[in-house]
Amino acid sequence: MKTPTHILGAAVIGLGIAGHAAAATMATAAPAAPGQTLAQRGAYLARVGDCIACHSAPGKPAFAGGLAIDSGLGVLYSTNITPDKEHGIGKYTEQQFADAVRKGVRSDGTHLYPAMPYTSYAKVSDEDIKALYAYFQTGVKASAYAPPESKMGFPFNQRWGMVFWNFFFADDKPFKPQPGWSPQVRNGAYLVEGLGHCSTCHTPRGFAINEKASNSGEAKFLAGGELNGWPVPSLRGLPRWDLAAIVDYLQTGRNKNSAVAGEMTAVVQHSTSQMTAADLNDIAAYLKALPPAPAREAAVKPQGREATVKKLSAAVDLTLGERLYLDNCSACHFVTGKGATRVFPELDGATVINAENPTALLHVMLAGARTPSTDKAPSVLVMPGFGKRLSDGEAAALATFLRQGWGNTAAAVSEKDVAKVRTKLEKK
Repeated sequence: MKTPTHILGAAVIGLGIAGHAAAATMATAAPAAPGQTLAQRGAYLARVGDCIACHSAPGKPAFAGGLAIDSGLGVLYSTNITPDKEHGIGKYTEQQFADAVRKGVRSDGTHLYPAMPYTSYAKVSDEDIKALYAYFQTGVKASAYAPPESKMGFPFNQRWGMVFWNFFFADDKPFKPQPGWSPQVRNGAYLVEGLGHCSTCHTPRGFAINEKASNSGEAKFLAGGELNGWPVPSLRGLPRWDLAAIVDYLQTGRNKNSAVAGEMTAVVQHSTSQMTAADLNDIAAYLKALPPAPAREAAVKPQGREATVKKLSAAVDLTLGERLYLDNCSACHFVTGKGATRVFPELDGATVINAENPTALLHVMLAGARTPSTDKAPSVLVMPGFGKRLSDGEAAALATFLRQGWGNTAAAVSEKDVAKVRTKLEKK
């Protein structure tokens, strides 16, 4: 649930504290624990919002900014949000802080780019804004680090133009529960729609890189899309996962079916694994309450589970992809494609394998993946990358088998697809 790094040259403006009075009465995150100070409450909310992920750069103080974000239209650098009075937000009033969070407008009136997910944060309640302000003013160590200036190409370096994008595409309405929601689902929705800003990755985007939906009442909200060329799954209903599996995934980066990879690795490590069990259960209840997105039409007829297991077990007349699977994958994922619960992810039916775009699958195959170390699951599980072992043709054959073996129904992968991903990896 991390802010996309391909954000546009576009917009910002919104609604201030006064406009959120109603939102404060309708929803807020779970109440502060007994004896918890306002700043301590704000520290928790900052973890829910995953603020540290974008506002901290390697080798620099926490929240001091400077993280480079390649927007495709230029490079953005995250801002310093420590209480330093010159380079950070130490001089911000609470209203100015709220305007930056909810509107994307700095204290001097300069517009931020929507890499700052202000369109989601517009739904954060007054109480939670107050707690966040207390934390960033008193609970964060000030840093005098001055991040580099963002370098956007013309005309996207004209920040005033953001007003127009925001006018057409930004929803600044406060959080509004849907009729019939239980208190548990309501709190989960508030966290997901607001501070969690899950829609920035999991909602499809339009021609202006705008989210095509802004709240739970719209069918495209959290219905999946693409992020930096990666397919991003729908979160609506999560029909293959029960409540416990969702909580496990967010809390540990793994569950009985799957393991985290890509952008979600950092989200789990820095944000969701730090959340309370109550809030995670509320999020799970909310996601399960959403009507599932329409199933994608099968691209091919699958080989069939029994047929795949039988052929791999016999190891006779194998295709190149099947042989490569036995040589490289079956020791962990087995001929059934079921893997091992909470250790080796299930391949049969996996979202990443059945995605229309094979980029994420190829990235994991070539570069590997690592689960984060969390309090509930401190051990790091590693899948090795096979980029040096497999040629483009071999990787394409193996990926094609994975996408059509067992019950999987995705289209074949070409050498060109593999070469494109490999080139991007080599540039990193």
